[in-house]
Amino acid sequence: MPVPKKDGKVRMCVDYRDLNRASPKDDFPLPHIDVLVDNTAQFSVFSFMDGFSGYNQIKMAPEDMEKTTFITPWGTFCYMVMPFGLKNVGATYQRAM
Repeated sequence: MPVPKKDGKVRMCVDYRDLNRASPKDDFPLPHIDVLVDNTAQFSVFSFMDGFSGYNQIKMAPEDMEKTTFITPWGTFCYMVMPFGLKNVGATYQRAM
C-alpha cells in the first residue's frame, strides 16, 4: 500500500504477516547494558554512529528477494535491501553492527 510522506515522497507499506509466520525466529541477543558500560568506561574518547536508514544499507540475499515481492498500481516489485516489517530485521541489523 503506497502511503504519502510529509515530503511528498511515497512509502510502500507491505503486509508481511504471512511471511513472518513462515519464518523461523532469529533470537540474536543484545548485549546487556552493564557489559556495554563496563567495556566503554575505560575510554575517554567516544564516537557516535547515526543509524539513519540503517536497514536500507543491508542487502537482501538474492534467494530471499523474491519473498518480499509486492504489487502496486505501477508494477510488481521486490526489495533488494532489508525492508521494515520482516520478523528478523532487528536481529540481522544488530548482527551487522
